[in-house]
Amino acid sequence: MKSIKMKTIKKQILLKMACIVLALVSSIAYAQNTNVETTTQRDGFILEFVVGGGIISIEDSAGIQTFDTSQGTFVFPDLKFGYMLNEKLAITLSMPGNIYEFQDNDRNFGGFIPSLQYWVKDRWWIHGGIGLAIDSPALYDIKDDVNDDWNFGCAVMASTGYEIYKKKNFALNVQSKLVLGRTSFDGDEHRDALIFNIGLGFSWL
Repeated sequence: MKSIKMKTIKKQILLKMACIVLALVSSIAYAQNTNVETTTQRDGFILEFVVGGGIISIEDSAGIQTFDTSQGTFVFPDLKFGYMLNEKLAITLSMPGNIYEFQDNDRNFGGFIPSLQYWVKDRWWIHGGIGLAIDSPALYDIKDDVNDDWNFGCAVMASTGYEIYKKKNFALNVQSKLVLGRTSFDGDEHRDALIFNIGLGFSWL
């Protein structure tokens, strides 16, 4: 009982720390953009890919792995497609992906997340949504009957970014992203993931 309580406390602390970091990044971006700027004309379709890394914590209902330990992860793939509804708001499909290690195998925790992106300032945006979580083998590490299972569930995502360079319809941004997801598999078991990433985004809009 004490062990379960400690796991719950550690899980809550980890989630709160990630939220605090996300809020700090947002505050920094807002502070950097207090000068009056000419608003960029945004219309049509959006395409973005991100390179970066972060941390991931995995918890398995079977108790094989818990949130007590985290591991480094690199972003792959991390894509975003969307369409501008107006100059400040876009509807998007975000596809976050992170490689992690589970029982000596490389796996990918990602998803397909319908979301909205809103430019609070000319260079600072916030982005979030809820959708499908996917836990799958890394394409380069698929092994028959060992690391070949695909699991699905639900994920929520929140991110923020600041455009450090813009030219015509291209923008380069620094961004952070928080993803919390759960996938289910045989035997009413599940796997939870908490991911925090920092990356460099290349956008065309």
